[in-house]
Amino acid sequence: MLELKNLTVSIGRKKILHNISFDFKKGKTYAIMGPNGSGKSTLAATIMGHPAYELNKKSRLLFNGKTINNDPPHKRSEKGIFLSFQTPLSLSGINIYQLMRYALDGKLDPLEIRKKVQKYAKQLKISEELLSRSLNEGFSGGEKKKLEVIQAAMLDPEIIFFDEVDTGVDVDAMRIIASFINSLKKKGKTIILITHYNRILKHVKPDEVIVMRDGKIIVSGKKNLADQIEKEGYEGV
Repeated sequence: MLELKNLTVSIGRKKILHNISFDFKKGKTYAIMGPNGSGKSTLAATIMGHPAYELNKKSRLLFNGKTINNDPPHKRSEKGIFLSFQTPLSLSGINIYQLMRYALDGKLDPLEIRKKVQKYAKQLKISEELLSRSLNEGFSGGEKKKLEVIQAAMLDPEIIFFDEVDTGVDVDAMRIIASFINSLKKKGKTIILITHYNRILKHVKPDEVIVMRDGKIIVSGKKNLADQIEKEGYEGV
């Protein structure tokens, strides 16, 4: 589904990702773990087409068998790739309904958008009042992350990168978010959770855990790899 082939990435002359190869399979769930500065978020941003990151000439990004190296972020989004923000942005004067009308660009009528947003908000225990407010202005960490998850569901991508969706949320909010992510899994979505911690993985079970360090994938394995990291830290891997 999403293949990374010899992915080497630079900012200017500085290499920040080194010869990464991996194949994300359709309908599977992955966790990308690693200490701060290991390259987790950089990898996701590169896949999404962030213009600051330059691919090596031998690097290849393939989505459903087609090269997306030269596609800008909006084209990758249209093809079915979604990346949540590690720190969701605030949008003054724009609520979630307005944002989704713009993002979906006529694919759903406004009434249908409102109904779907409200349905997902009910699942995530978000108040109607919050939906009508400027997006993320004065919202708690958990509320911001829940609104990101709604955006992912509304855009209906094939593959979803959640970048630290468990950071800055309390235990109850994390469980609610995890339950919603599991509902996306049941719809056949490919889920990639970028996280420092094992706690969300107790609720969203990954098929494979990938560990990064210094811009490289150093090991991958099953869920017990995340359990090992929780007990021994990254130095024990």
